[in-house]
Amino acid sequence: MRTERGFTQRQLAEPAYTAAYVSTLEAGKVRPSEAALRHLADRLDVSYEELTTGRSPHDATRLRAAVTDARRALATGAAEDAAGLFAEVRDEAERLGFAEERAAALLGLGDCALETGDLTVARDHFEAVERLLAGEPLPRRIPAIRGRAVAHLLAGELRYSCYLLESSIDELNASGLHDPYALLLLYTAAIAPYMDMGAHARAVRAAELALALAPSVDDPGLIARMHRGVARTLIAEGRTAEADASLAKAQELYEQLRIHTDLAHCHWMRGYVHAQDGNLERAERELRTARDMLASKRAALFTVQVEVELADVLRRRGRTAEAEALLLPLLARSPDAADASAPSGQDTASGEAGLTADRGAVHAGGAHRLLGLIADERGDAEAAEEHYCAALSLLERTGAAGDLADLCRLLGDLLRREGRLEAAMDAYRTGLGHRAAPGTTTLGPAPAEPPM
Repeated sequence: MRTERGFTQRQLAEPAYTAAYVSTLEAGKVRPSEAALRHLADRLDVSYEELTTGRSPHDATRLRAAVTDARRALATGAAEDAAGLFAEVRDEAERLGFAEERAAALLGLGDCALETGDLTVARDHFEAVERLLAGEPLPRRIPAIRGRAVAHLLAGELRYSCYLLESSIDELNASGLHDPYALLLLYTAAIAPYMDMGAHARAVRAAELALALAPSVDDPGLIARMHRGVARTLIAEGRTAEADASLAKAQELYEQLRIHTDLAHCHWMRGYVHAQDGNLERAERELRTARDMLASKRAALFTVQVEVELADVLRRRGRTAEAEALLLPLLARSPDAADASAPSGQDTASGEAGLTADRGAVHAGGAHRLLGLIADERGDAEAAEEHYCAALSLLERTGAAGDLADLCRLLGDLLRREGRLEAAMDAYRTGLGHRAAPGTTTLGPAPAEPPM
């Protein structure tokens, strides 16, 4: 800094110190006192902190602003573009030795990978954040843990997703770290795997605790995400009007924040609500809106998941050919696919993405279930059985209890109509096994609750 500013050693030292003293400092022969450092910082026109650490507070501010810009790019544009911005921040933060800013960039890269469906890459980024913040209090690591749990959920590893979330909740509460933001993040994330596993009572309790924590948290994006999760438990209880009202709150917040991916998820969930309520025309409109928004952001995995639910609505509206044309390309790259060919004129926005056993397994099972229903309705029992069995194989890996029970019922009915009564009985027994105690066979005791 002295040579950059054109000072001689004497000019830097005076009036309080000598040129010889500055020379010994520069040679590393003595350790300067705080008074000497403050004198030198004043002469060099830098802060005391920058001179002692080598890190400029201006650099930290600039990097944090760059993280904010990257977050905005992720909210409004394509994840690949945002990932480039996050990578630049990560590399510069590493060069400058800024751990906090590097962790924020890695967290952003993980979120980008979740959106594009690169689940292994996402987990790697979230694990890197956890390692970087290993010495920090647990609440600082919770966003990365939540991200890793979501990646496992999307891969179909429901049990492990629940384990990560529940063990973190227990650790927070046992250590007395009742951080409302961290707990709200965890309870909100736990609702989806609970619902998929058939642990409805636990999902409802997580939603109740999330609602109780919400007034203590000043993060509109997280509050909106909570409303989406709560809506799912309301749907399961048949409270569709309340679910739609909860989603309307979330949608309003996302529109204000211009968070396009989450706004698309609201349209997606509202489509599901209307489908459950029998309003298929409105459901189709919402799902198509969600699909188009996600496809425009190149959110590949989410796009194909919406297409499965859109295909279900199309089938229920009697448009089975459209539904089949939408589903087959989604499974074209799946090892369990019954047919790798895609019909001409397919109505799909999924591009090169596909559903497999380790990427969107629950929806892959759902796609095979729908194709089985379509084949069953047209009298092709052999194709229907193939699809039902492929769905069963996928869903058994995930532990999606409710979906498994319904699938076993469909398979049992098909086998019974074919006169294969023993096989039908086996299918029914398997389904009853999955419904006997939903959620309790795969999850341990519920996590401790925080003092409210």
